[in-house]
This record gives sequence, C-alpha cells and structure tokens, in this order.
Amino acid sequence: MATIEVNNLTKDYGDVRGVDSVSFTVESGEIFGFLGPNGAGKTTTIRTLLGLLEPTSGTATVLGADINDGDALIDAKRQIGYLPAHLGFNEEVTGAEVLDYHGSVKGDDRREELLDIFTPPVERPIREYSTGNKRMLGIIQAFMHDPELVIMDEPTSGLDPLKQEEFNEFVRKEREGGKTLFFSSHVLSEVRRICDRVGILRDGKLVGLEDVETLIGQGGMRVRLRTTDEARADLTALNGVIDVQTFADGLQFIYTGEYNALLRELATHDVREIKISEPPLEDIFLHYYGADGSAESNQEVHSDA
Repeated sequence: MATIEVNNLTKDYGDVRGVDSVSFTVESGEIFGFLGPNGAGKTTTIRTLLGLLEPTSGTATVLGADINDGDALIDAKRQIGYLPAHLGFNEEVTGAEVLDYHGSVKGDDRREELLDIFTPPVERPIREYSTGNKRMLGIIQAFMHDPELVIMDEPTSGLDPLKQEEFNEFVRKEREGGKTLFFSSHVLSEVRRICDRVGILRDGKLVGLEDVETLIGQGGMRVRLRTTDEARADLTALNGVIDVQTFADGLQFIYTGEYNALLRELATHDVREIKISEPPLEDIFLHYYGADGSAESNQEVHSDA
C-alpha cells in the first residue's frame, strides 16, 4: 500500500478552484517533492491531506486512513509529523515550552538528538527568534516523535545555507532509515539534492510526475555569454537553444541539447565571457510543460498515477 494515495482530489474556495482533480501516489520510503510556483495549490493539497480542509470532491488515503474518515485520520496522525509553511507558535512562550507541549501530545523520543543538529535557542521566548530559529524549532517538533511519515511545507524557508545543507543530509538519512518524506518547494536546488520523485503542480492541476533526473535533464541550463554578432547568429541556430534574449555584446538562452555539441560550437567563436547556471524552477515548468502548463505526456502521467 502506498503511504499517500490521492484520487481526483478537488478543493474549491467559492468560485475559485484551488486544487483541480489531482491524482498521485507517494511510495513508502521515498522523498517526494511537491513542486510548483507560489499559489499553485501546494499548501491547499497538504492541508486537505491532513484533514485541515475538507475536499470538495475526490479522496485520498494517508497511511491507509481515508481523509474523509475523521477517526481513522486521527489514529494515522500519531505516525505523521507536520511542518507547516507558516509556524503559528505562541510568541510569549519559550522554545522548550513549545517542545514540552508537543512532546506531551505525541512523544519526544528524539528531542535531544534533533537539538544537536538543529539548534534553536530553546531557553528564549519565541518572540526573540529569527525566522531560521523558528524553522529549526518546527523541524524538531515534526520529527521528534519518530513518525513514519513527515509532511513539510517549504521546510527550508528562512534557513541559512549551512543549515539547509544539514537539513538535506538529515532527510537523506531519514529516508535510509525507512521514513517517507513529502514536502512542497519551489526551490530547484533543494529538490535536486534530496528528492527521488517529484509531482509538478500548476494552477491547481498536476501536470507531471517525474523522477528528479528526468526533470532536470528536460529543463536544460541557462547560458549567458559575451561574444560577436556572428557567434550570436550561429548559437541561436544551434539545436536545443530556446528562449533567446540578446543584448549589446552577447546573448542569453536556455540550452536543452547535448552539452558536447554546445562546447564544440562555442570553441569556434570568440567567447569573451560565459556563465552557465541552473534555470529557475519556473523556467523549467515553462519549457518542460509549455506556456499553457500542459505536457505532451500529461494523459499518460495521470493514468500511471
């Protein structure tokens, strides 16, 4: 049985459709990234899976519990950790008091271990916390009862780069220990480092399910260089060059072709400066799924989900 199984899940807010007939599964022991630009419907889906919102139609199971069955979902939540995007901690209590409360409800066997990795100043009141310290406290409360499944909404938001990498290493080890991790993000570098598979959400619709390497490979790389007019014309005509933007002494484009072909072409021209980088996640959505948010394989993807 899949850890999470979602079937035609739909959530309306009056005349606005937040999630539109979404279907996917999350297998036991995988890190599943739920991706999309802000406003795509990621948080709505997560809150519906946790029973915090009632679906308009469709259903889902989480650890075998139907989200429309309140009693079953309450039992399942004993084995679920949850890290929301917006942490609603009482600003007047200390971090230790927050953990004491959560521990009294669901257990805290791993509290001290986690405090060695994520280091919020638990003796101080929450009102004195930075955004990063609040996020670390949230991570500890989500994992400290050693749940089977952890659901996280933008888990590294506000963490400094060092703590982000520590978090990435931590969740990889959690997966090796058999945990299932489901998290939303719009940060491609984060997804690339730790996810096994990803679901892509756009305007409330699931537009793809992919393994991470397929997603990255289809997305290409952003190339920006200073060169001659002749080179600009030749490079623009190269197979795999899309989204070309020119400027006074160079050009920028997304390259989705074979890298050796690009390097051979560049070697024939006077290249004065070059920068190759990963494109933003939104650009990968645009080029992989098209301007209308649809993919050629969309119907096949949904039938596999």
